[in-house]
Amino acid sequence: MKILHHHYGKARIRVMKVERGDERHSLKELDVSVMLQGDFDASYTKADNRLVVPTDTMKNTVNILAQEKLGAETELFGLVVGRHFLEKYPQVETAQVRLVERCWQRIAIHGEPHDHSFTEQSPAKPFAEVTCSRKETTIQSGINHLLILKTTQSGFEGYDLRDKCTTLPETKDRIFATQLRAAWLYAGEPLSYSQTNARILEAMLEVFATTYSPSVQATLFQMGEAALKTAPEISKVTLAMPNKHCLPVNLAPFGLENRNELFLPTDEPHGQIEGTVTRD
Repeated sequence: MKILHHHYGKARIRVMKVERGDERHSLKELDVSVMLQGDFDASYTKADNRLVVPTDTMKNTVNILAQEKLGAETELFGLVVGRHFLEKYPQVETAQVRLVERCWQRIAIHGEPHDHSFTEQSPAKPFAEVTCSRKETTIQSGINHLLILKTTQSGFEGYDLRDKCTTLPETKDRIFATQLRAAWLYAGEPLSYSQTNARILEAMLEVFATTYSPSVQATLFQMGEAALKTAPEISKVTLAMPNKHCLPVNLAPFGLENRNELFLPTDEPHGQIEGTVTRD
């Protein structure tokens, strides 16, 4: 017998860093995972741990590097962590670092942002995945759990495949809600990862909000196109857009008419639409 594939590491390393100015503080919180591949076969097949980097060491390393190097740019910190493990341990062939950010915004007091008090900005989580190997380095950024919705300018019609299982009526006007996951692969280094990421997300949300959607599939492609057009530094965009259905409530038994106003939001079951958009 032989082991076909293996990697291991430390997950859910929680890091919060406060940059303390004279009066104004800045806050950065990350959930970091480090996974290593390399010459670790013996630890699996022979119970030989001599080349194993303990996962506790990984946790401590991330904390030390965060104290020394963590700033505003998540991707740059991911590069620091990944390169550290390659340079420090010759038995490591690939270091994959995943970083998920919890975003905080300042609490407004009498209309003014407070210097050191914050509230969570959104349940949505920006993330970065940095993979450092002996041959190349790749950086992917994105957003997850971003719930977006529009109350009109969406429909679904023109499907010809109908049989005894088909009950869905065609519509030109429906609610479109989805919990977006989008990831984009960098082909070149931008002047600022955070500013480029913000432009990409803004471009995709503009398409979602302002363009009639004949289907989730069509909107997914248009959002991917917009991301690629706004950021020449990226080479492809992968999106997952589960269709969070909002079902009209039947008020007829109560002698009332539902004029497309009252809905039952439901998560299950939902349509799952995914795709990757790339340049020609």
